[in-house]
Amino acid sequence: MRWAGPQRDKHVIEIVILAMIAAFLGLRLYSVLGRRAEHEEEPVPTRFERSEGAASRPIAQPQPEARRPNEAQREIPGVSAAVEGSLRQIAAVDRQFDVGQFTAGARGAYRMILEAFWRGDREELRSLCDDDVYASFAAAIDAREANGETLENRLVRIEDVRIEGATLHGSTARIAVLFVADVAAVTRDRDGNVIAGSLVDAIEARDIWTFSRDVSSADPDWVLDETDEG
Repeated sequence: MRWAGPQRDKHVIEIVILAMIAAFLGLRLYSVLGRRAEHEEEPVPTRFERSEGAASRPIAQPQPEARRPNEAQREIPGVSAAVEGSLRQIAAVDRQFDVGQFTAGARGAYRMILEAFWRGDREELRSLCDDDVYASFAAAIDAREANGETLENRLVRIEDVRIEGATLHGSTARIAVLFVADVAAVTRDRDGNVIAGSLVDAIEARDIWTFSRDVSSADPDWVLDETDEG
């Protein structure tokens, strides 16, 4: 007969260990399930609801993209009521028209046209002026060249650019602009002698130039169609 004492003790120890493992697993399972149940009982706020802490803060709603008003809607400073009305008419038929951009373009055109005339560049004048104005400039250049005279002029600065008038007749828009500038002007004869003017003393020039454009055309360029002294 064999002794069963140690064997029995071994079985008891195994049973105790298994019981401890089962109890541990049971506690872990309860912990997980219990927490899940607690979370499932909590109401989940929707995106349209607010918490008590945020009750005073409105929910931000998506706003439509802001559209930049064109000149037909927004205020146009620095012009008379009559001129403003005409500019609004132009803007109503030309949605790309912008007073600021037009004024900047007119400033650039004033410089380019003067400098092209002074150096006798007929090709550039042809691209910037209408037929009548170009013909006047070309005739003056022809007379100057026939006399053997050259201009040594310099645009020192443009002091002011201001819209003085505007009209819309049919699809033709015309805008008159006053330019106030300082110009140093010298005329030389065929031998290079100064016969008029001075590069030391600049004189003030006041010109009213009128630019026109067919607003129904795809061509965005304005051309000079009239010149006058301010």
